[in-house]
Amino acid sequence: MNTIVEHFADFLKEYAPFDQLTFQELSDIAASIRVVNLEKNKTLFQFNDVLHDSFYVVASGVIHLSVIADAEETILNKCHEGAIFGLRPFFAKNNYRMTAKAREESIVYAIPIAVFRPFVANNTAVLNYLLENFATNKPSSKDNESSRGSLISDTVFYTDQQSEMQYFQTLSYNNTPLTTTANSIVSEVAQLMAEMRVNSAVVCAASTPIGIVTYTDMSSKIATGRFPITVSVDKIMSSPVVTVPENVSLAEAQLLMLKNNVTHLCVTVDGTDKSHVKGVISEHDLIVAQASNPGVLIKEIKRAQTSKELKQIRVRLTDLIQTSIYKNIPLSHISNITAEINFALLKRAIELSILDLGSPPARFAWLSIGSQGRKEQLLLTDQDSFLVFEDVATEKYRKVKDYFIELGKKTTLTLEKIGYELCPNGHMASNMLWCKSLTDWIKQYDSWMNTPGENSNNLSSIFFDYELVFGESKIEDAISNVVFKNANNNTLFFDFLGNDALRKNSPLSFFKKFIVEETGPNKDKFNIKTRALMPLIDGARLFTLSHGIKGINNTYTRFKQLAINDPKYSEIYLNCAEAFLTLSKLKTVEGLKNEDSGQFVNLEELSKIDKEKLKNALTPMRELEELIKNKFQLTQFS
Repeated sequence: MNTIVEHFADFLKEYAPFDQLTFQELSDIAASIRVVNLEKNKTLFQFNDVLHDSFYVVASGVIHLSVIADAEETILNKCHEGAIFGLRPFFAKNNYRMTAKAREESIVYAIPIAVFRPFVANNTAVLNYLLENFATNKPSSKDNESSRGSLISDTVFYTDQQSEMQYFQTLSYNNTPLTTTANSIVSEVAQLMAEMRVNSAVVCAASTPIGIVTYTDMSSKIATGRFPITVSVDKIMSSPVVTVPENVSLAEAQLLMLKNNVTHLCVTVDGTDKSHVKGVISEHDLIVAQASNPGVLIKEIKRAQTSKELKQIRVRLTDLIQTSIYKNIPLSHISNITAEINFALLKRAIELSILDLGSPPARFAWLSIGSQGRKEQLLLTDQDSFLVFEDVATEKYRKVKDYFIELGKKTTLTLEKIGYELCPNGHMASNMLWCKSLTDWIKQYDSWMNTPGENSNNLSSIFFDYELVFGESKIEDAISNVVFKNANNNTLFFDFLGNDALRKNSPLSFFKKFIVEETGPNKDKFNIKTRALMPLIDGARLFTLSHGIKGINNTYTRFKQLAINDPKYSEIYLNCAEAFLTLSKLKTVEGLKNEDSGQFVNLEELSKIDKEKLKNALTPMRELEELIKNKFQLTQFS
């Protein structure tokens, strides 16, 4: 074996995903490697360049991957020895979306994609590595402690280390595809494709797909003269066609195109070629889907400079929620992703305020409360937050507090411009009542929890659903320690919270009819928030605090955890968890339909099935109510 090829193979086998291949396979790849020497600041490819036929591995030196946004260069990644980059030609046909430039004198190995593709398609481990790590920077097998050998993404198809994110992303595709039969003449099919402005036609027998003809087939087989334009389409079609189910995700579609080396997928009723055709997914659809990919939204948020840009991203998030609900993606997935994007928006709003005001004079924590703190905010509702800054010397206190109130005001104003309305009860970090030092907050929680009857005037139970958005996690921990220390065997506090939970109005009358609003703009509508969701939210919070379950704020997750911690009543908790998802989905659908928070449901417009679902979801609340009464022996404020 050629010693240079051997040297290349030895180098590659130290790094993922090449370590998954045999030495013989590595040698076959190494034989076609081209060595590229780059001087300092030399560009290998730049934004909008036509794609190369190779991808690259850094042999020595450092390559920076960057984009130009708002006239300034943003470095996305630094590729050290063993790092892979320039993978875009594997996954897309449009041009590069970033620039690769040598930070210092560097050597990179160019590996032809045509040579490497069979190893990807035939080796699941290599394929999974590329897909799962596409945009994450996982260290290679050789050097786990540093960022060397990481796989660097230069496409935005894959978004986050959570596989959930890539499988969450849904696709829009052509659901009125052109279909034809095997004996149709190519010239006629080509004419139909031109008239309908589509680049493919599915060849069917009795409504089931047997093949596909694409624009590429036309150009490579007809335009080149290999076949006359008068032949039947079965002579030039690709067969069998790769089929997928209707709710296929972006990741899965991409994986299948890569695996089968095709540019189109056929959507069928059950995902096999034995059922009716519903649509066609093209590579172009995958590229379009990038724009609303959750990971892309988060990257764009981090780069946004104005509230206007952030507002546009929040609008796209609403579209994403709508598509996902329509595609029947589990609500728990939708909530997780929405929470990530909401938190990124909140965080960016705080960062922009700090850029404006200058560095904070003390360490602090910005905490979201209410539906944001519980990560249940699918639709735009009002903002709820509080701010805790570390204890400072008495003479500095006034100045420090003034800075943080100003920070609160700037941030809440930005959030209002994005679309999060101001909290009508003033539960915001811009309010001097809810922006104070750690000692003051500890006193506040002590007072609320140890003398709840006397201090209930400003006690809102949402202050027990908090989540750190920005700042020091140690400050949040200090608050949690106080809360759980005070909650321990605190009969008075649970008496108060329990009665507060039971005070919410019953959703159904004695005759099992929905109790609706009697007056006002929402007359005859059902208040799904206060009559159905709030009792579940309050109950979950109450039991979580009494069981000392830390760090879980989400109502659905709280009930799931309670079923584990308190197995005797697990059935009640699990029923409540499912009811919460059903009610949340109904509220979200209502909100998307009416472009509001979805709080008031028009029962007349609900389908019979949805009405039944709503009624069934209210059943576990009666059991939860009984459990609260029995567990806490409620007397004090009854």
